[in-house]
Amino acid sequence: MDLATFRQLLSPQGQRALQEATDHQPEEQDFLRLYSALSRTYSAELARAALETAILRRQAREKFPLAERMYFTRQALEQATHHAVAAYRSRRFAGFKWLIDLGCSIGGDTLELARIAPTLGVDLDALRLAMARENLAAAGLEEQTRFIQADLNASLPIHSRGGTGVFFDPGRRSAERRAFSILDYQPPLTIIEAWLARFPALGVKISPGVKLDELSSYPAEIEFVSYDGELKEAALWFGPLKSAARRATVLPAGRSLALSETEGTPGVQQAAYLSEPRAFLYEPDPAVLRAGLVRMLAEQIGAHQLDPDIAYLTSDQRVETPFARVWMVDAWFPFHLKRLREALRQRGVERVTVKKRGSPIQPQELIRWLRLPRHVGASAIERVIFLTHLRGQPVVILCLP
Repeated sequence: MDLATFRQLLSPQGQRALQEATDHQPEEQDFLRLYSALSRTYSAELARAALETAILRRQAREKFPLAERMYFTRQALEQATHHAVAAYRSRRFAGFKWLIDLGCSIGGDTLELARIAPTLGVDLDALRLAMARENLAAAGLEEQTRFIQADLNASLPIHSRGGTGVFFDPGRRSAERRAFSILDYQPPLTIIEAWLARFPALGVKISPGVKLDELSSYPAEIEFVSYDGELKEAALWFGPLKSAARRATVLPAGRSLALSETEGTPGVQQAAYLSEPRAFLYEPDPAVLRAGLVRMLAEQIGAHQLDPDIAYLTSDQRVETPFARVWMVDAWFPFHLKRLREALRQRGVERVTVKKRGSPIQPQELIRWLRLPRHVGASAIERVIFLTHLRGQPVVILCLP
């Protein structure tokens, strides 16, 4: 879709086409059939835009409560922040008089920033800016926002003033491929070095798979955020926005595990912190793993690692924590396929879930080797199988589901 077609989509005729497309509740596989039908009434460009928008709105429901009234490009939706993450992150800017969203795209983050303070959105893409205006209007936040088109690689056309917080979301895709190096962002992350003197209160969205060694020279807090147990993104916080050295945040619980500047990066578990599997096994949240805070979590819940290179934790007592999933251990032993089959047979196990960390065996491959019943009912006896290491040696841990 180009800008001219988007303007057609906003016209009365375009809205009728969009409503017709929406009424079909289209999925990707329906595109050709419905496109052919819409093209009998509307121009090819308008029919395509209406149908693409209807499809993307359905796909956006998970990310945006207002998805049915918003506009997207496919790539912008893929890169957009989940609304719960954006809402959590925007609270970091509480107390600022003005906010700036650099690289605002279709306004996913602007939606939440504008609830905190008047926000200026900046982007080079005219189509995405037009969509952002409509999206903020759909949320009733048009009076809180203003948008300008500008190239962030050039000098920022913005005057700095006190009480201003800035959020920057660089492009992290090139030719449809994800960029994991900060040098491949568009614009590259190095551009912030020229901004920090003018805008010290700066937050930057980065890939959760970022190469951590590339960030060592930046005087920033690194925060990793998960939602419902899935690692979603990472951010850098500079100046007055910084409150720790490293942070792991889990949503929707809204809880954080933070490493202060004075504590230093946690080291590898020493022998005193290692243990054989005990009554309970913990799998730390991926945000905790990426933030390198497994040992801090272990100390917090009184648990031990099985292996210095493996992040599974174990303890005698069950401790509820938002930072890890926990299972009751049924049995464990050195890995041997025949022994594992026998252990499952003795327990009458008919269905398994396989998790692994540090094992070369693929879960589906192990399930085939186990030769469990092919068809079982809802009341089938289950176990969770963990393939991992204990002090460098392969072990299997059976847990209750």
